[in-house]
Amino acid sequence: MQNGSVGIIGLGLLGSALAQRLIDAGFSVSGFDVSASACQNLTTIGGESTSSARQVFESCPVVFLSLPNSESVGKVIDETDESIQNESIVVDTTTGDPDQVVAIAHRLTQSGASYVEATVAGSSQQVRNNQAVFFLGGEHQHLTRVQQFLDAVCSHQFHAGAIGSASRLKLVHNLILGLNRAVLAEGLVFAQSLGFDPAEILPILKQTPAASGVMDTKGEKMVSGDRTPQARLSQHLKDVRLILGEAKRGNCHTPLTDQHVDLLERAVQLGLGDADNSAIIEVFRSPPS
Repeated sequence: MQNGSVGIIGLGLLGSALAQRLIDAGFSVSGFDVSASACQNLTTIGGESTSSARQVFESCPVVFLSLPNSESVGKVIDETDESIQNESIVVDTTTGDPDQVVAIAHRLTQSGASYVEATVAGSSQQVRNNQAVFFLGGEHQHLTRVQQFLDAVCSHQFHAGAIGSASRLKLVHNLILGLNRAVLAEGLVFAQSLGFDPAEILPILKQTPAASGVMDTKGEKMVSGDRTPQARLSQHLKDVRLILGEAKRGNCHTPLTDQHVDLLERAVQLGLGDADNSAIIEVFRSPPS
């Protein structure tokens, strides 16, 4: 057993992947999720589920948060404020609003706790395979305290700077990655319209200058129609809206992202919000009449 226990609040796609890696590394993991099935899954893989987020903070000096958005993080902090120990350190993997992230960090600091950003560039499956990249934000002394846990979940880490920096860098990453997915989806549908079989074209394209990491991670899912989520489309729509908000504040012109948010909203209207984000290909297959 590794030295120390660690908590996780939020045991969805990403949270469960983090839990699995921590357990495999020998840590004692306690966690909570509003979903009973997610808690049961933690128990099945060797962790210990609790009945509340409050109990996680009471039993673990280091707590990972893996929640849908900054509003959810703020709500958890509100509900657990009295249980957050003076020396607690929160490692937040949520893709959130950078300004809200800074405010949450300030609030925790006033309570005597510490805060580290650890935004994840990659899907839950890539986390499981140790292929994701973590963008870290916060003070070096706090990062040092949680380094053993960070090393257990990801070997590829970059310190972006002060609190808020990791969230901003994650939005840059997600802008580029999301547009790559949309381009691949449009290209495969275009190929099919020209009489090509996307399943035959994809491996050829991977050997050309048009190749991208997205072809490796999402190409087969687009071609096969596998919608099992590794990262949900609705979550990416949330991220793209954050991107547009930051771009507006910075007076940055983002015409491709303006179009991208429309495509993602159309996908949600088609009932694909809970599907894998590769399902954006269905928007190109079902254009509005």
